[in-house]
This record gives sequence, C-alpha cells and structure tokens, in this order.
Amino acid sequence: MTPAGQPVLQVLALTKRYGDLEAVAGIDFEVAAGEIFALIGPNGAGKTTTLRMVATILKPTSGEILANGCDAVADPDRMRQQISYLPEEAGAYKNLKAIDYLRFVADIFFEDRERAARAVAVGREVSGLGDRLDDKLGSYSKGMTRKLLLARTVMTEPALAILDEPTSGLDVINAIELRERIKQMARDGMSVLLSSHNMLEIEYLSDRVAMIAAGRIHATGTPAELKERYSAENLEQVFAQVARDGKEVVR
Repeated sequence: MTPAGQPVLQVLALTKRYGDLEAVAGIDFEVAAGEIFALIGPNGAGKTTTLRMVATILKPTSGEILANGCDAVADPDRMRQQISYLPEEAGAYKNLKAIDYLRFVADIFFEDRERAARAVAVGREVSGLGDRLDDKLGSYSKGMTRKLLLARTVMTEPALAILDEPTSGLDVINAIELRERIKQMARDGMSVLLSSHNMLEIEYLSDRVAMIAAGRIHATGTPAELKERYSAENLEQVFAQVARDGKEVVR
C-alpha cells in the first residue's frame, strides 16, 4: 500500500547514456496513487527508454526510480512486485488457449493457489472476452489479443501499470473499450504510466502529461494547463511545439 499523500512512482535525476549519446538527460517526475500520467514526445525523445528503465528492463546510467519505496536499481526483483509492463510490441503464445495463458501468467507470479486463481478471475473480467477465452490465441484478432494482454498486465493488481501505446493498431471500437478499461483501473486505485502518439487518447485518459524531447522534460501539467501554457487548441499543437523546442536543444 502507498502511504497517504505519497507518490506511487518517483523518478529522480534519471539519465541513460549509450556512449556519447545521452538518451535521457536527468529527468524528474512522479505518479500519484490512482493517477494516469502520460509521458509523450517525438520518436527518439527518450520516452520508451524511460519506460523500460522504470520497468527494470534497462539499467539507468544514474538517478533513482522508486515505486512504493522499492528501488528499481538496488532491488529490481522487489520493484517488479510493484509494477507491470505492457510494451508496444507485446506477444503471446498462439498455441495456448487464452484462459490457459492467463493461468500460466498467474502461476509465474503467485505460488499461492488462491491468489493465482484471483488473478485469473481479474484477467477474465478485464479482458471482457467471455467464452472466447476458451479459444487459442492463434485465432484472435489484434484487438482481442491486445485486450488479453492488457488483462495480463493488470491481473496481478500492480501498484503501477506501465502501458506503451496500449491501443496501437486497434480499430476505433476496440480502442474505446480499452481506454474505458484503463480509466476504470485508475478509478479503482491503480496508477498508470502511459505513452502514446495518439494525442486524443492522451487528452482523454491522462490526469497529467509530461512532454519530453531530446531526453529532457520540457513541461508537465494537466492537458488543460499545457494547452493554456502553449496557447494551443489541442495537445497535438503542444506536442509539435515541444518537438521543435527539442530540436533546438540538440542544435
């Protein structure tokens, strides 16, 4: 549990270098309990690198990542008990029935049979796939697969769900359904760290947004605050201006 008033996630002076390239250049942000926080920027801005560091897939060059007091660098195994990660290009085992896939994931996370069964029940409910859970994943559409993968991501009831392009490639109806489920998860108390190139999606889902370009966060605020700050009609215009600012920094 997160103490009252304490952020679920704290990112402090975070950097990532690849030789002479500084992909992430000392960024700071935090995510509150039950908050949907979006990290957005142009390709190569450092957002996916940041998500992967928070998810303990990449090790930072310097800085701190704390989730409910767990240190991602000093104790990545304990950190992974607090988080769950849905990458943009996630896959699943196509020869498995969907329900068996959920059971397989639950058994990896939980030795306790009762706790594993509860995780499967959460996954079943979140997926909304009903009887189609008895079908093999090889028969699934992209939208159905993405719903199942979102269910897999949140069925362990992490303090923080990290979602990279959660509705990528989905049609309008499937995208709307997934967004509503993400909203509901936040209402139920789960924090979400989100990245997407769909600015309408970001504006609809996010409580706060951080704009990153050239490895640096240029602005953080609610969608309304950012539009006012940049005298913009929508987040796409804010995004474009921040991207231009990032190019100026690189020069």
